[in-house]
Amino acid sequence: MAKLFGTDGIRGEANRYPMEAGMALRVGQALTHLLRKNQPKPKIIIGRDTRISGPMLESALAAGITSMGGDAILTDVLPTPGIAFVTQNAKADAGVVISASHNPFQDNGIKVFSGNGYKLSDAQEELLEELILSEQLLKSVPLAKEIGNVLILEDAQAAYVSFVKQSFPKEFSMKGLKIVLDTANGATYQTAPAVFRELGAEVEVIYDRPDGLNINHECGSQHTGELEKRVVARGAALGLAFDGDGDRLIAVDEKGRPLTGDQILLICARILKAEGKLKNDLLVSTVMSNVGLHQACKKYGIRHHAAQVGDRYVLEEMQKLGSIIGGEASGHMIFLQHHTTGDGILAAVQLIAAMRKEQKPLSELAAWMEVFPQKLVNVDVKHKPKIATVPEITAVIKEVEEYLGDQGRVLVRYSGTQNFCRVMVEGPSLDITEKYCLQIAEVVKTTLK
Repeated sequence: MAKLFGTDGIRGEANRYPMEAGMALRVGQALTHLLRKNQPKPKIIIGRDTRISGPMLESALAAGITSMGGDAILTDVLPTPGIAFVTQNAKADAGVVISASHNPFQDNGIKVFSGNGYKLSDAQEELLEELILSEQLLKSVPLAKEIGNVLILEDAQAAYVSFVKQSFPKEFSMKGLKIVLDTANGATYQTAPAVFRELGAEVEVIYDRPDGLNINHECGSQHTGELEKRVVARGAALGLAFDGDGDRLIAVDEKGRPLTGDQILLICARILKAEGKLKNDLLVSTVMSNVGLHQACKKYGIRHHAAQVGDRYVLEEMQKLGSIIGGEASGHMIFLQHHTTGDGILAAVQLIAAMRKEQKPLSELAAWMEVFPQKLVNVDVKHKPKIATVPEITAVIKEVEEYLGDQGRVLVRYSGTQNFCRVMVEGPSLDITEKYCLQIAEVVKTTLK
């Protein structure tokens, strides 16, 4: 049977295997069964984004948890990092997020946080998966008197908003700052506006009318076109775009130009270094980061380490190497001095703190890093053999790498959550970069169709 857990939990089309109600029930049962080895009546937080399939999966998860003797505690709609915080803050034994992040509405997913607010390790997920797919659960269901309860956590949103606000330096204010937010019709549609308004900013919000079907639809961190226009039209200091579950951030400067996660990381890391707070002078990103990030880190005396793609792997490297800041170009950013996981709203608060400290517009801070032209193409694939075993693909990669030399790079990898092969090329000019990216993508398309 196919592996359930990918790079970010279980994910797939809702109401189809593996994202069906029956699977959600088994996940709830398996997680509770494991937790009962150390806690007779585990408390498990459940939160979700705004997808139409969320309540269905939430109910099934709660049924699984309670049927195995645990208490299911519902937060309703809350960003993924909010669920991590609430899990830790409420001293729960685990937290479960129902979301497919930046995917379209028809997809959904399940990811699990341990009681300390961190995502499960690969080994923990493998243990959970083994139990989900076994017949052992049927033999482990307790008697009726041991069934758990479904509870509602009424103040989850307020508690999370307060937590994020506390990460903003007390000596600064957002008073007079005009911000445009794009909440992707997703999990941040209530919490993000609350955070920035309560910190004193003048806030305009777009894409904050979720209907279960419009999450991430031509909006949010992957579609910033409307946000860019609105920032310029309103004369705002910046725009902030989140993804469907709120763990990503893409910012737009006052001129309507988007910043990548790499640029935001560099800005925040440089400020921390200037304050003597950048632990081990180290910034962790991934192999997808722009060449310009590495060059900027070198220029400003910041050590740079590239982890494999995935915020969980960034976190592992941060913990291993002793770093407090890390993330991905896609907008996942982890500030370990504040939180255990990637948090788009918290990252935005840190970025605005950097602007206040430097007393400079975002466009000037963005210029601290030169962004090399980069082209990324997602190619639909039917199967995922190891890239190194496909001669046609390895040959075209070698050809392009030899041409680019030290003026660029090539990265070809599969998505861990979707049936895509990602082809990324960086080069000395946009024309060259696009030409070679499309050349490789065409070979991938014809070879893996």
